[in-house]
Amino acid sequence: MKKFKFNSKLKTPQKGLLLTALVVAQLSFAQNKADVNYKGVIGKTLAESKEYWPEPVKAPAGAPNVVWILLDDVGFGASSAFGGLINTPTFDALANNGLRYTNFHTTAICAPTRAALLTGRNSGRVHVSGFSHTVLSAGFPGWDGRIPADKGTIAEILRENGYNTFAVGKYGVTPDEDATDAGPFDRWPTGKGFDHFFGFLGSQTDQYNPDLVEDQAHVKPDGRHLTDQITDKAIGYIKTQQKAAPGKPFFLYYAPGAVHAPHQVAEKWSDAYKGKFDEGWDVYREKALANQKKLGVIPANAVLPDRNALITEWKKLTPDQKKLYARFMEVYAGYLTYTDYEIGRVVNYLKESNQLDNTLIFVAIGDNGASKEGSQVGTISQNLFSKGVSDEQNLQSNLEKIGEIGTAKGLNTNYPLGWAQATNAPFKNWKQDAQSEGGTRNPLIVFYPKGIKEKGGIRNQYSHVTDILPTTLEIAGIKAPEKIKEIKQDIIQGSSLYASLNDAKAESLHKVQYYYIFGNRAIYKDGWKAAAAHANPFTSPNTAGKNQAPTPSNFDTDVWELYNLNEDFNERNNLAKKYPEKLAELKKLFDEQAKENNLYPLIDWSDVLGRKIHNPSGDKNQNIQELIHKTPQTGSTN
Repeated sequence: MKKFKFNSKLKTPQKGLLLTALVVAQLSFAQNKADVNYKGVIGKTLAESKEYWPEPVKAPAGAPNVVWILLDDVGFGASSAFGGLINTPTFDALANNGLRYTNFHTTAICAPTRAALLTGRNSGRVHVSGFSHTVLSAGFPGWDGRIPADKGTIAEILRENGYNTFAVGKYGVTPDEDATDAGPFDRWPTGKGFDHFFGFLGSQTDQYNPDLVEDQAHVKPDGRHLTDQITDKAIGYIKTQQKAAPGKPFFLYYAPGAVHAPHQVAEKWSDAYKGKFDEGWDVYREKALANQKKLGVIPANAVLPDRNALITEWKKLTPDQKKLYARFMEVYAGYLTYTDYEIGRVVNYLKESNQLDNTLIFVAIGDNGASKEGSQVGTISQNLFSKGVSDEQNLQSNLEKIGEIGTAKGLNTNYPLGWAQATNAPFKNWKQDAQSEGGTRNPLIVFYPKGIKEKGGIRNQYSHVTDILPTTLEIAGIKAPEKIKEIKQDIIQGSSLYASLNDAKAESLHKVQYYYIFGNRAIYKDGWKAAAAHANPFTSPNTAGKNQAPTPSNFDTDVWELYNLNEDFNERNNLAKKYPEKLAELKKLFDEQAKENNLYPLIDWSDVLGRKIHNPSGDKNQNIQELIHKTPQTGSTN
């Protein structure tokens, strides 16, 4: 193209006219450029032209419907599907006609697990090392809580490949400042690939009066239990879609708030467990261990870890304590069984509508280990961060309010720590403990009648929450896209489990995995694991909520341990002194993974509770602990 020589001697009006002419000429030229994706012919007349209509996007022939089910705050030893004493007949049926994965891992807390699940990438890589809450995020690439557009979700991928996409329940990865009806909505579920969403955006909510959202607006709840409402919506979305486009595959992300606190459920469910837990948490652990051995989900020679020093032996409790604590567990068990029932409604609808045989279902029973956030005596109306209240005072309050456990009045109902250890059998520790299998190992069920030959099989391959996305894509015959909406996509970090569906001895493809939650950290490689616990307000739950001044972080004094999980699956034999070279190798690997996945700077609870923050909705120098007290709903941990 001939270059224009600009005449600097022209007067200002003339310069403006010439510049305008140049811009118009360039725009006209740009508009006349042929669309590289257009395959027709554009002539001067219709007779000289050839029309082109792109083929509508369709899913691969025979592609399955996909249902992802993610529960909240459920330990490995809770559900009967994996040997627990809480009845979950829907999960039992799916597992008995599908596969039980015994070596599946989450991140040890909610928001990072959900971010990793939805994207197939590590939580730090997608900016959710902590949370999307203002009070629990930080202005660093791995910590700001904002999933970038180049880390597309499973919903975005499937929608671009001919699926309809629905989500119901808990989302948990929308930044607080975006979560109003003014948006912006690009980080709401509908902005991340879901055609429809019905549920709540935060970490927890009142199950009878939820902070409820439908699509892009808050709506008024109807008074029914939230899990009942989301189940109706899920079935309704599928019915409407199938009526309009019979046979078109759908993706349903079903993530109830259950069984995160507040534990709320109708009495008919909790009363079914009256007296069932009177023997206490020590007996529960022994019975769960025996059941797990019978099912084959743990080694036949497995031994329980010692009771945690924080937990009182059941037989040493007072009669009042036993009565109170048993009621907490009756409610929790009823809540889990009720949740299983509601999921069964979805499964039964798919069966009755002849869609189940070609439906791929993943059930992750928990987004982390059992919750330790109920303190040693349980909570009913107390907030996790309640100031200046002792366990003794809370115990007396709970005894007086025992009738409120599980009801709409129990806005923070959570069971005592002893039940967290029991429902985490056969592992030690619990939620938030990223250094421990008790925080990160959860049951996984894979059900796919069309694609799984062995019914009721056990799979022991090491796997991680990031693996579900690539497994889903491989089963559906869909490649991870290079671009989504013209944005080049980052790599998928998860590894597909496809080969293991019909080969119990298939190689574990997930070789390396880091873990980090507020100071607690670990690194896994080929069966070996190095781990370090880090002091925080929840390491000793009896000190939580006492309004103590946070201790400055000191990660250098943390003691690293070493385990060979191939021989010691529940971490009873620390090999750090025996194999110092292996420990040093893994610590170096942790540093490499931390750098690769935006994990630095390391942030722990003392940093969170003690620092001043930028609060977009208020005082820029407000103390986080004060803000948590003012906003217990969003200040709750996931």
